[in-house]
Parts: sequence; C-alpha cells; structure tokens
Amino acid sequence: LAGQARPHGLLTGRLTGRPDEEASVDVSTFYALFSATCFTLVGLWWTVVERNRPWLRDPATRRRVGAVYLSFLLPALMGLFAQVGGTEVPLFWRASFVVIAAVGALGTVRLLRAGRNDPDAGIFARLWWASAVLYAVIAVVGVAPELARTVGLTPLQAEATMLILLVAIAHAVAWEFMTRHVSDDTYPE
Repeated sequence: LAGQARPHGLLTGRLTGRPDEEASVDVSTFYALFSATCFTLVGLWWTVVERNRPWLRDPATRRRVGAVYLSFLLPALMGLFAQVGGTEVPLFWRASFVVIAAVGALGTVRLLRAGRNDPDAGIFARLWWASAVLYAVIAVVGVAPELARTVGLTPLQAEATMLILLVAIAHAVAWEFMTRHVSDDTYPE
C-alpha cells in the first residue's frame, strides 16, 4: 500500500492500511450529505402534513407540526452555512450557527411552555428540552469554538455531532407524533 494514492470518500485513515493514522470524516462532504438529507426530511414532513390536514386545525397540534418542520429545516440550514463558510471563513458559519441555534432554542422553549400540560404529548415530546439544550450548546460553540478542542474535536465536528443528535430527536418526535395523531379520515378511500 505504500506509495498508493489515498482513496477519496467519506472515510480516510485506517482504510488506507496504515494503522498509525486515525480515521476521519471529510467535514465538507458530511455537511453536503447532511443538508441534503435534512431538506429531504423537510419535504417528506410536508407530505405527511398534507395528508393529515386536520392536524393544522388545533393551534397546539399545529405548533407541534411546525416544531417538527423546524427541527429538520434549521439543521439543514446550518449544514449549508457550514459548507459556505467552511474552514476558510469560519466566522461565517459560526455567526449563522449562533443565529439559527438561537431561533431553534427560543422556538423549542416556547413550544415546551405552551405544551407543558398537554395530555397528548408523548414521552419524546416531553423530552424536547434536550433539543433546547443542544441548540444552546451549538450557539456556545459558535461563539467559543475552542471549547470543541477540549473534547478532541474540531468546531465543525462538534457542531456536526450535535446536529446529528438534533435530527435523531426530530425523528423520534415525528414518529411519535404520527403514531399518536392518527385519524380514520386521514386517507381518502
């Protein structure tokens, strides 16, 4: 393997056969795939909502529908800004992450306050506080990126990890929402 070109792709390092290298992820490729995936999830959620129009009649349910939408859209936007700014212009992605994370945190806190006594909220919906915390940490790392290095990550890697967790929470909440809000008149025969 000595003298061979390094393979292109997401993973580098150990796959080259050199055990002294650490595996790493190409951050630019990650954010490109991540953003595309999140925008796809936004579109799929629009389709789900379109087929379940009664969800939009009740203000509390409409807020939860909107929260699921934002939980896919905001990470997608952060991923795009990470690609535009990248390592060359870190202030660009950092500022955008702070602003978008603030929107996400405030929206999530507002949702939590409004749904505090909601009897229809399932276990995942009750745990949306984790999203608010993740958004807050994303904003903090955007302001103070050196914090990421204390755990052995670059700032963009730390942010990527938190975005993955946000989308995982969004998936759980979307699944729970869809299974708890089923009506017989949803699909025409």
